[in-house]
Amino acid sequence: WQIPVCYHPSFGLDLEEMAAKKHCTVEDIIALHTGVSYLIYFIGFLPGFLYLGGLHATLHTPRIATPRIRVAKGSVGIGGAQTGVYPQNSSGGWNIIGKSPVNFFNTNNVAPIFAKPGDRIQFIPITLATFYEVEKEVANKTYTLKSSLL
Repeated sequence: WQIPVCYHPSFGLDLEEMAAKKHCTVEDIIALHTGVSYLIYFIGFLPGFLYLGGLHATLHTPRIATPRIRVAKGSVGIGGAQTGVYPQNSSGGWNIIGKSPVNFFNTNNVAPIFAKPGDRIQFIPITLATFYEVEKEVANKTYTLKSSLL
């Protein structure tokens, strides 16, 4: 599955701090995060929250000291050696580096979660303008996730 993600500073709440701690640039973080295909280990914490393995070792980052009361739906985070996407508004303690406009859990679908353990996910970087375009397509039910053998 190819998942669009916008790494704009308005979405990547911890992106600049993570880059500083890792002694690299924001662009380096984005390149490392989008440069691999992730294995879905399991689904949990929230319905549709995909725990993804295969995160580049440089990006391994402990959870934040004080979890946020509200993490926005679609937020892409890093917690320890895993990455994942919050499927709905929630509290959470992962480092937020971007946001996806895709629905990860939709009870109106026959299969409310589009992916399953064992599938692969690759994050595709998109601009802020593209984020809002895709968000509209998702709301209008005209957006189709790209599925390919990764």
